Amino acid sequence: MNGVLVDTSVWIEYFRGNPDFINPGLQLIEEGNAYSLEVVFAELAQGAKHKKEVTFIMEFFSNMKLLDYPGLTFSAGIYSQENKLIHHGVGLIDAMIILCAKTYDLKIWTLDNKIKRYIGYDMNFSTKDYFG
Repeated sequence: MNGVLVDTSVWIEYFRGNPDFINPGLQLIEEGNAYSLEVVFAELAQGAKHKKEVTFIMEFFSNMKLLDYPGLTFSAGIYSQENKLIHHGVGLIDAMIILCAKTYDLKIWTLDNKIKRYIGYDMNFSTKDYFG
C-alpha cells in the first residue's frame, strides 16, 4: 500500500480516543503510511475548544507527513471546477484532499459520505480491508 490521506473527520475521532480509529491510526502512523494536509490541521485547530487542544494539535502537526505543495489550493479549485465537485457537495478543502490523493496515488480515510460517493470504492480506505 502506498499510503492513506487522513481526513479531518477521522482525525477528530482519533483525537477523541475512539478505539475504532486509535489502533488503525497508530499502525498507519508507525508504518509511515499516514499522510495529511496543513489545511486539515487548520480545520482541527479551528474547532479546538481550548488552548490545551490547540497545543496538542500543533505538536501532532509538527510530526505529521504533509503533502502540501505550492499551488495546491489553486490546482484544487481548477480540479473542482473541471469535475463539477461543487455539484456533488464537495467543497474546496475536500477537493484538495481528493486531488492530493490522486496525485500521490493514496487512499482517503474519511467519514464524509460526499467524498466517499465521489471517489468510489477504489480510493476509499477501509480499516476492514487493510487490517482484516
